[in-house]
Amino acid sequence: MFIVRDTFENKSEDELEELSVPEHVLGFLAANDDRAFKPREIASQIGVDEGAVSTALSRVKNRGLVEQQATYWAVTDDAERLNGYSKYERATALFNDRLGAEDTESWREHPPQEPRPSVEDES
Repeated sequence: MFIVRDTFENKSEDELEELSVPEHVLGFLAANDDRAFKPREIASQIGVDEGAVSTALSRVKNRGLVEQQATYWAVTDDAERLNGYSKYERATALFNDRLGAEDTESWREHPPQEPRPSVEDES
């Protein structure tokens, strides 16, 4: 399964088992980066429902992390893009666990009282 080395070294087995379906799918495809698979093959290998795999593939395709030809899917060969996605997802999950998910409505209700420094400098 594809995870960044830092995650591998610093997470417990229980935490690693809690990976999302897109992370499982990407992990499987990254571990088998020399081949392409149909969603049902991926589902049977990672033990997840085929519908969930198809949904995950569509989502990660929109982020440019997988490629599709006909009914076959493969991980992108852009390692930098994959590493960037993994780090972002892990960081977001970590902050949400520690601080709670961000409430965008609260941000709208309580805008900053003073302009950002970059906005002040422009005037």
